Parts: sequence; structure tokens; C-alpha cells
Amino acid sequence: MDLAELYRDVIVDHNRRPRNRGRLPGATHRAEGNNPLCGDRLHLEVDVANDVIRDLRCEGSGCAISTASASLMSEAVKGKTRAEADQLFGAVHRMLTGADGSDALQLGKLAALAGVRAFPARVKCASLCWHTLNAALTGSAAPVTTE
Repeated sequence: MDLAELYRDVIVDHNRRPRNRGRLPGATHRAEGNNPLCGDRLHLEVDVANDVIRDLRCEGSGCAISTASASLMSEAVKGKTRAEADQLFGAVHRMLTGADGSDALQLGKLAALAGVRAFPARVKCASLCWHTLNAALTGSAAPVTTE
């Protein structure tokens, strides 16, 4: 199995069986995200204590890339500090928009999203959850939009 096939399998798995779906009773932070171009919608709830993301849940509807990205992101940031989550966001953003994808090597399962780089219109699908998480953690009241 080649690397591209492995990455596709991860995307398909997280789209079909998204992790951390639903509402989070006792959430301390919330945000809404929307990608009007493709119709992706995301509601994110996060529980933060002592600057650590203890738990988070996602609800919404979206394309396979958006759903898989939110699922992968939700697994990746649990147990991380806000600063660590912000560093992950930066690395994912560079991977999605950069020419060489060198950050992908450091991202574990999140590297499955590296193939999105070849489809610029889909980068917004993959990054919506990350922008929504950032809005939730910074307390932004305005819904996130990728437009």
C-alpha cells in the first residue's frame, strides 16, 4: 500500500465514522463555522480547563474532506494546551497551503490531509474546523466563514 492510498483510507474512515460527534455538556467554549462555497457547516464545543483542551465535540454537515478534517482535528487537539493547538493549526495550515508539505511528516494522521493541497478550492473545506477551533478558543462571537 502506498502512502497516498493510506492517506485516502484515513480520510474515508474519518468521513464514514467521524470521531467526537455531538454536543458537549459543560462546554466552556463554542463557535460556529460555515463554508458558503461548498455548504460545510460546523458547530464546535470545547471544554478547556487550566489552559488544556480536555474535550471537544463537533456537529454539522459537510463534504468528506470537511468531516474527516474535523474528526482528525478533534483527536489531535485533545489533551493539548491552547498554545500547542495553535502550533498544530499553523503546521496544518502550512501543509495545506505550502508547496513542499514538509510539515506533513510531523503531523501523524493529520498528514492524510496533505493531498488537499493539490485542490486549492478544497483547502477551505479542510481548514474550516481549525479556524472554528481558533474562534472558540479566543472567544470570538462572530461565526467563522471561509469566504
